[in-house]
Amino acid sequence: MRRTRWMIWLLLGLVGLAVGFVPLPNFYPQPTERVFRVHASQFAFSPGEINVNPGDRVTIELVSTDVVHGLFIDGYGLSVEADPGQSARLEFTADRSGSFRMRCNVSCGAMHPFMIGKLVVGQNQLLWRGIGLAGLALLSVLVGFVYRHPSQ
Repeated sequence: MRRTRWMIWLLLGLVGLAVGFVPLPNFYPQPTERVFRVHASQFAFSPGEINVNPGDRVTIELVSTDVVHGLFIDGYGLSVEADPGQSARLEFTADRSGSFRMRCNVSCGAMHPFMIGKLVVGQNQLLWRGIGLAGLALLSVLVGFVYRHPSQ
């Protein structure tokens, strides 16, 4: 009985390590052309989040609705500026997976530092790992309960 408990806890620990660190499979479609029209106004981007797949050819058309705005993508080092009532294009290949901050890089007013958005390239692996570890934690609680209160 004691050896069985030890083996179950060891197995749960190994599964937890696998869920936390084994690379997840990537099921992405073939890279495609993706075009996004992003409206910039004091002090927000709309849409605030852009989701693409790795390898996609991305075009962001920045449209400024009020004052001069810029868009800088951290991690890619790319930027573009649009004058009021005008648009500007930024083209790149999404060759880095992860979540990248998009921010206005032209001082556009008092709330300028809070004008941010997000570019997400690929799936949210942290979410799936969290779900897997939460499920494993629930299973561990059940196993612990069974061994503390064996049925008669």
